[in-house]
Amino acid sequence: MSKTEMKKTQGSGSNPFLIVYHIIQGALIGLGAVLPGISGGVLAVVFGVYKPAMEFLSNPFARFKTHVPLLIPYGIGGVVGFLGIANLLAFFLEKYPDPSVCLFIGLITGMLPSLFREAGEKGRSAGSWISMAVCMVFIFVLLGALAWLNVTITPNFVWYLFCGFCLALSVIAPGMSFSTLLMPLGLYTPFVDGIGHLDFGVLIPGGIGALVTVICLAKAVNALFDHFYSIAFHGIIGIVIAATVMIIPFSGFASAGAAAVNLICIAVGIVLALLLDHFNSKVEVK
Repeated sequence: MSKTEMKKTQGSGSNPFLIVYHIIQGALIGLGAVLPGISGGVLAVVFGVYKPAMEFLSNPFARFKTHVPLLIPYGIGGVVGFLGIANLLAFFLEKYPDPSVCLFIGLITGMLPSLFREAGEKGRSAGSWISMAVCMVFIFVLLGALAWLNVTITPNFVWYLFCGFCLALSVIAPGMSFSTLLMPLGLYTPFVDGIGHLDFGVLIPGGIGALVTVICLAKAVNALFDHFYSIAFHGIIGIVIAATVMIIPFSGFASAGAAAVNLICIAVGIVLALLLDHFNSKVEVK
C-alpha cells in the first residue's frame, strides 16, 4: 500500500470519526455501484480504497491483518449504500436525474487532483500519459457503442451469472458501471430488484458470477500495480475521466434555468470533494 493508504489503515481502528467517514465513503461506493451511469469502482479510486481492496482480493489470507482494518468500514458502508440508502437516492435520481448525476460529477472532478498526486507517487513517464490516453479513448468507444445497443433479454440463471460478472467488473475496472452494461440488455431492473428483495434466484447466480470474476481478475489487477504502478494508475485516471464525461447530462443544459441548477450541483460536488480530501488528510496526519 502507498503511504496514504498505510496512514488510513493505522488510523481507522482508533479514530471513530475516521471510521464514520470511511463508512460514508463506502456507502457512496455502494450507491455508485447500483445507480445508473455511475461506477462504484470510480468512487473507490476517488476515495483511495481501490488499490488496497485489489491487494486484499488478490491475496486475502496473506493480507488479512494489514488490510481488513481499513476495508471493514468501507464494506459496511458499501452494503448499506447498495441495499439501503440506494432506494432513497434512487428516488432523487428518478425525480431529479440531471442534478443528482451532476452532483456525482462534481464529486469525482473535485477528487481528480488527489488522484493525480497519488498516481505520481512513484514518478511519471511517457508511458503513464500514453496509458491514460489509450484507456480514455477505449472507454469513450466502449460506452459510446453500448449506448447504441437496443436488445432485450429474458433473465435466467445464466444471465444472472453475467450480471454478477458485470457487477464485479464495475468495481475491479473503474468506469465500468454495471448499470451501463445491463440496461441496454434489459437486465438492470430485474437484477437490482432481485437483490433488493433478497431473491436467492438472483443472489446465488449473481454471487457466483461476481466471485469468479474477482478470483480471476483481482490478481491480474494487483500485479499491474506492483510492476507498473504509474502506468496502471494513470490508465485508471483515464478511465475515470472518460466515464465521468460519458455520464454528463448534456440535455440538462438546454435551458438557462436547468443549466444553472446543474452547474450549482457540480460546483457543490467539487467543493464537497475538496473539503472531504482536506479533512481526510488532516485526520490521517493526526
